[in-house]
Amino acid sequence: MKSRKGFTIIEVLVVIVILGLLATFLVPKIMDKPDEARVAKAKNDILAIDSALKMYKLDNGVYPTTEQGLEALVEKPEIEPIPKNYRKGGYLDSSNAPTDPWENPYVYRSPGDDDRDYDIISLGSDGKEGGEEYASDIKSYEIK
Repeated sequence: MKSRKGFTIIEVLVVIVILGLLATFLVPKIMDKPDEARVAKAKNDILAIDSALKMYKLDNGVYPTTEQGLEALVEKPEIEPIPKNYRKGGYLDSSNAPTDPWENPYVYRSPGDDDRDYDIISLGSDGKEGGEEYASDIKSYEIK
């Protein structure tokens, strides 16, 4: 009798079932990782912007106004109050105002709510105020 090498249909089906079960449990966990990474990046970006705003105030005595926006950190503002000691090259390593990981501009308000000097907000994955989970807003004053 000749010996045949290869897999039987039963062995192939067992392997397919096992792979299907693994995919059922692993894929949902892996699929959330990009959103988690975007949230972490937004938080780190907000912390970097926060530091840049503090450097801006140290140099110029005031924070940029809401009208000047975060663009004031990359290019000297041309509307009042014009900074007198603006740092050559700006305060962020960028040629444009920063955007969040979902390519939406960060919301900047100065003065901020509740007597804060300013607020920096990412509107999350949906680009709208409010939201839940990955669509929820990420606010500078809530980052710990």
